[in-house]
Amino acid sequence: MPKEATKDALLAAARTEFAAYGIAGARVDRIAERAGVNKERIYGYFGSKEKLFDQVVVTALNEVVEAVAMMPGDDPAEYVGKLYDFHLAHPDLTRLLMWESLHYRDDDLQGQEQRVASWNGKATSLAAGLGAESSRETARTMLTLVGLAVWPTAMPRLSRLALGEETATEEGRAAMREHLVTFVRAALGR
Repeated sequence: MPKEATKDALLAAARTEFAAYGIAGARVDRIAERAGVNKERIYGYFGSKEKLFDQVVVTALNEVVEAVAMMPGDDPAEYVGKLYDFHLAHPDLTRLLMWESLHYRDDDLQGQEQRVASWNGKATSLAAGLGAESSRETARTMLTLVGLAVWPTAMPRLSRLALGEETATEEGRAAMREHLVTFVRAALGR
């Protein structure tokens, strides 16, 4: 298998493993087996299990940036709807981010400077769209909007407790999306 194909297979296998078990619970032998390669390739290409995890998270975050290309200031409510759609289709991203937070706690993250710049850009875009100056308050609002979009997929059991089995249906998911968009429009006075 060519080097890039091997790396891609390892990243895909690792994403599944890390989403299910986190960094501590993931096993390199399972990742290698799922990828169809020798586990030494993990260390050869990535250096360690932690560095492989970091690359998986960076790759997943790049996917969401590409999929939700709009900035929140263009239409904050639709931005939340698109984020909800993405996380609904990719619940592993939410799990990866939760595992990352648990594992690294207060430590710096892989690509932290780029992530901070990305968040600042989103908060600045939101502020501009709201006709306000970028501030800690718009950063808090941005964090709240992302939380609204992610929460239903981050807590699927809680969603089922609150809404029953409709959360497992296309109609129920569409109703949740519509609720989020309407809620954000009302909250932001739009």
